[in-house]
Amino acid sequence: MADCIFCKIVKKEIPSSTVYENKKVLAFLDIYPVNKGHVLIIPKKHYDTLTDIPDELLADVIKATKKIAKSVMKAMRADGFNVGMNNYKAAGQLVPHAHFHIIPRFSNDGLKLWAQGSYQEGEMKPIAESIKKNIA
Repeated sequence: MADCIFCKIVKKEIPSSTVYENKKVLAFLDIYPVNKGHVLIIPKKHYDTLTDIPDELLADVIKATKKIAKSVMKAMRADGFNVGMNNYKAAGQLVPHAHFHIIPRFSNDGLKLWAQGSYQEGEMKPIAESIKKNIA
C-alpha cells in the first residue's frame, strides 16, 4: 500500500529503531510508547488486519513476537508484558497494516486493563452458538 507508513518503514523510506528483522518480519520501537521498550512487530508484506495475514506468515510473525517479548522483558527489566493487536478503526487500529504490540509492564506503572462487563442470564449460550456457526 503506497501511503502506508509501515510499508515505508519496511522499504527504509522512513527511519525506525529496528530491534529485529528477517525476510518476512520487522520489529521496531513504537515512537509513541505506552512504556519505554514498546515494540511493534509487523509482517513485511502489507496486510490490513490479523484476519488477512496468511496462516504460514502469521506463524512467523507470532514466533518473532514470542522471541522479542523475551528480549524486551530482559532488556527493560520488566515485571511482565502485554501482547496486543488492534484490528480495524473501531478497535483502535491507527495504522491499517497488521501489527502486534509488545508493551513491557512494571508493577507500579499505573496502567489498567479495560473495563469488563458481564452477561445477562441466558445470554452466553446463543452468543457462543452464533460464534461457533461463523467459524470458517
